[in-house]
Amino acid sequence: MKFLISIIMLSFISLHAQGIDSLILFKADTLRSSFTDTVAVNDTTQKRTYDIDTVIYATASDSLIFFVKSKKMSIFGTGELKYKQTSIKSANIYVDFQTSNIDAEGITDDSTGALKGTPVLTEKSEVYKGTKMKYNFKTAKGFISVAKTEQDGSYYTGEKIKKVDRLTYFIENGIYTTCDDSCPHYYFTGSEMKVIHKEQIVAKWIFLHFGGVPFPIPLPFGLFPIESGRRSGIIPPAFGNDATYGKYFSRFGYFWAISDYMDWNITGDYYTRGSYSVSSRFRYTKRYDFSGDLFASYESLVRGERTDADRSENNNWRLMWNHNQEITPTLRFDARLEFLSGNTLQRNITDFNQILRNEILSNASLHKTWDESGNSMSISYQRRQVIESGDISEVLPQIIFTKSQAYPFKREGVSSDQKWYELIGYNYSGQFENRRNKVEGNLQIRGGIQHNINLGFSPKIGYFSIAPNIRYQERWYNKRIEQFSVPAYNGTDSLITNDINEINFVRTFSMGVTASTKFYGMFQPNILGVSALRHTVNPSISYNFTPDFSKPFWGYFDSYRNVSGDEVRYNKFQREIFGGPSTGEQQNISFSLSNIFEIKTAVDPTDTTARENKIQLLNVNGGISYNFAADSIKFSDINLSYRTQIGQYLNLNGNSTFTLYDQDTLGRKINRFLIDQGKGLARLSSFGFSISTTLSGEKLKSTETEKTDTISGEKGDGMLSNRESVYQGLYSDEEPDFTIPWDISLNYNYSESRPRPGVINKVSNMSGSFNFNLTPTWKFSVTGSYDFQRKEFAAPQIRISKDLHCWIMDFSWNPIGTFTGYRFEIRVKAPQLQDLKVTKQDQFYEGR
Repeated sequence: MKFLISIIMLSFISLHAQGIDSLILFKADTLRSSFTDTVAVNDTTQKRTYDIDTVIYATASDSLIFFVKSKKMSIFGTGELKYKQTSIKSANIYVDFQTSNIDAEGITDDSTGALKGTPVLTEKSEVYKGTKMKYNFKTAKGFISVAKTEQDGSYYTGEKIKKVDRLTYFIENGIYTTCDDSCPHYYFTGSEMKVIHKEQIVAKWIFLHFGGVPFPIPLPFGLFPIESGRRSGIIPPAFGNDATYGKYFSRFGYFWAISDYMDWNITGDYYTRGSYSVSSRFRYTKRYDFSGDLFASYESLVRGERTDADRSENNNWRLMWNHNQEITPTLRFDARLEFLSGNTLQRNITDFNQILRNEILSNASLHKTWDESGNSMSISYQRRQVIESGDISEVLPQIIFTKSQAYPFKREGVSSDQKWYELIGYNYSGQFENRRNKVEGNLQIRGGIQHNINLGFSPKIGYFSIAPNIRYQERWYNKRIEQFSVPAYNGTDSLITNDINEINFVRTFSMGVTASTKFYGMFQPNILGVSALRHTVNPSISYNFTPDFSKPFWGYFDSYRNVSGDEVRYNKFQREIFGGPSTGEQQNISFSLSNIFEIKTAVDPTDTTARENKIQLLNVNGGISYNFAADSIKFSDINLSYRTQIGQYLNLNGNSTFTLYDQDTLGRKINRFLIDQGKGLARLSSFGFSISTTLSGEKLKSTETEKTDTISGEKGDGMLSNRESVYQGLYSDEEPDFTIPWDISLNYNYSESRPRPGVINKVSNMSGSFNFNLTPTWKFSVTGSYDFQRKEFAAPQIRISKDLHCWIMDFSWNPIGTFTGYRFEIRVKAPQLQDLKVTKQDQFYEGR
């Protein structure tokens, strides 16, 4: 039965005027909101004795009784009241319209003696359950006995819950957990708890229970975040033991959610043997504008006791800055800078891809484009630091300007019947670079400017495209070198090289012409779902000429005489950043041939949504060149490359190099063809291929996984994701996905080179990962690589994960290698309690 509160109150007035005390409605009775003019009363002078501002709906499976004089209502059976966004369901509900109070309680089942029809209070998305309930639907205050409720994956129960306002609750003898099992696997208990809606739970004298067994030592107070998304607060530490540095507590600090657009944290680690570290990260973002983060850390690592002879102390720091900003649609700034001292990557990092890095790369660039002209310019900074040696190479700055292809003789608005000279076009690129290299403590600075101008045009004659071109390059340097020989004591040469500071211009040019065409072959078998097979052939032939710039006429080379009196020529600009001109005249004619094999699938006539698909089966490319200007060995090597992909399951890439010439015992080519020596047409000098595949089972449906993904997505709402993908790879430290029953990724590489007769250098290795579910809650993972030539494994890792419902267990083991060790961890899944975990590790990622 449904009732409009306005009709109910008018009925109260009418019945009270007639002296009737109560009105009983049974299940068979019907009273609907469509009743109108129940009592024809229109007295505006009558005082309003009730305060109802919306409609109340009521239903009952047994009966409903109105007490007219006292303005009360009783609902028996399975009843429900709805008021705005609040509803109450219970076996018995008692309503007092004068005080706006609602009392609800369950009833005892005669057969089992258990309570049934207990009260359930729903406010928007929140649900409260208990045995007895008292609630005021005007003030939203209430009291619940033996109650329980849930908010965003957090469950709390108590003997009594008192709601003092719409956002605050007090719980007596409360229980808090994130486990949704009817008998939680773990939970916190406290005699007094205060809940602030969607913010936090505050409690005092808290006991942590595992499997119903309390931990003997309580916490004097606790604060549990129940707010979804980012929030400020203390970051609880993790405790453990390290074989090198002793017992520790780590990642203890504070997180400050400054606003929706920035946050900051600071954490620290402390080890009982004297080591410590401090780190901090500041993140910021503005949607559609910029984003970035700044990270800094400092650590002091102590190995050994004070009395040990091999005791060592190392102080290291690390600084990183990432920034991406689109200033305007045509102006963008990107930076990824990293600076460190020592080898700080060896500590507190569980990703092999970062630990195995041998260098630190940094770069920053400001890029500008001009849409109308197509021109662009960039200013950049680059830095490379070798971790082991400490050598540093910097480019500060690098300025590049590029002018897109332009046609100076082309008439505007004319696209057909163009004259041959209208096809003449040119492009330009200029580069300024200043390079600083610090090698073994010695600083070397080199700079220069390079200009490139390309001029050409590409008319089409019949089925052929002809493209003549002229290339001009000019390099400006402020230094050159000077070399001379000094006799040594043992009678050999001692070469002295000095830098000469002077302005020099190195001008070179080359020219050539290219002709290419394309033709097809088509075959239509119409069998096995294949409607057509196409073979595309793209031959190309080119001629290029480059003068011999080592001749004295150009002035780019100099010479000195050694102790034997022989003249030795050298390039005066071989140390400069863009190098010097080439030696020897080049008159090359090159030939290349590209082959593409494709198939087209047939359309299923019984499927109206089916479409034809084009699949590329195989790409085969080959090329060779001939130098007319060379005095010997005029043919180059024959280069072949091939690539194929079988659906989404298998990729194959390969290359081969053949030579037409014989070689001496040292592996040097000699000017004799193999065919003239009876050794065949060509000899294989190098060969290589790689095969990769990735397979996985179908993903299982899991509402729990979907829920977890939603919560984790909200954590980073409005901010940068904390998961960096730059070094993700074979050893990516990701959460195990139990919804995928199995997956396998394999990559095999093979290569060989034949530098001289009888010598073959081979490289053969396989790397990959294999993950599979032993059961729906057990996952086994193996990653690593194997070198078939050395017959040894490289950096294998075994990982076993167990889904413990509300907990997850991870065991990682590196059985062999430099970073041998293990790590065992059990932690809570819930993101709000991610630091509640037990960790044990031994020499994990620590060199021997």
